[in-house]
Amino acid sequence: MGAALLIGAVLLLLMGVNPIEAYASIITGVFGSKFGLAQSIIKATPLLLVGLGICIAFRASVINIGGEGQIILGALMATWFSLQFRTWPGLLLIPATLIMGFLAGAAWGFVPGILKARMGVNEILSTVMLNAIALQLMNLLLRGPLMDPAGVTAGTFLAQSERFPEAVWLPRLTETSLHAGAILAVLLAFVVYIFLWRTSIGYRIRAVGLSPDASRYAGIPVPFYQALALTLAGGFAGLAGVVEVIGVQHRLLEGITSGYGFTGIVAALFGGLHPLGTIPASWLFGALLVGADKMQRAVQVPSALIDTILGLVVMFMVGSQMLSRKWARRRQVSAEAARAEVAQGAAGQPTAEVTP
Repeated sequence: MGAALLIGAVLLLLMGVNPIEAYASIITGVFGSKFGLAQSIIKATPLLLVGLGICIAFRASVINIGGEGQIILGALMATWFSLQFRTWPGLLLIPATLIMGFLAGAAWGFVPGILKARMGVNEILSTVMLNAIALQLMNLLLRGPLMDPAGVTAGTFLAQSERFPEAVWLPRLTETSLHAGAILAVLLAFVVYIFLWRTSIGYRIRAVGLSPDASRYAGIPVPFYQALALTLAGGFAGLAGVVEVIGVQHRLLEGITSGYGFTGIVAALFGGLHPLGTIPASWLFGALLVGADKMQRAVQVPSALIDTILGLVVMFMVGSQMLSRKWARRRQVSAEAARAEVAQGAAGQPTAEVTP
């Protein structure tokens, strides 16, 4: 991370900006007020939900790049369902909307899962293409059936939905915009941990990821559990879309994903593909996003430079982590080889004769 900040400092100097002042604005943007802390948690919430799905998928040795599309499907379902059943009480409408969004995202994740299981289609290609389909579907609906009737009457024709009924809004935890979705995401992280490490289904998913051949030999249906992992990953990404629309925006807008589907992958990798490790990793990246916004306003640098610095931070953080794991593996192999050599030498050493 230090190398990324150093390169970022050089770029800031080339732009005529004091890097110390710029980086100080990141810290003050996050820790300088309750609003900054709340915003970092708000941004971390969808990252954590997407990251939990990534943990499940990667443990089954499948790669889910379709988080963006799955977020959109969850948000679309939450929009339709909450507006269609707006007369329901909040105690019923909120959990029902969350479940429906999860199912919509899961259905979108099931498509590449079943394609891989039945026809061997590469899940990276299918999930990326489904992202584009989901985006165009959202654009179509926001300019058609889901467009805000008030905007149509006023002649603005903004690509946004009608405002959700207050019954479906997630409760606020403080006077800021921090909502109960943050608590839900943390609780689900513990649920995913228990699921992966304390249940037979989770064991089979991890076994498939560690060795598909050994899993087949043991009688585990590898395609089924890979498809299940992609389906669950889609469900958690869909849940992220629901939380974003009923907890933050209270309506469906263009650009609702904000890149969470891709950043959530990085957060999961940085958390070691462990559900509990993804909690602090998601908050770190949420804080970086909030601090970067503050830096852009404070020192007046282009947004492209902010994206570059964030990209460098991500690249160096994840890259260094991968290298450290590779070096640890090499040291372990070298140590095992040395122990084997010592044991072999000891076994081949002649024993002294015992004379009476």
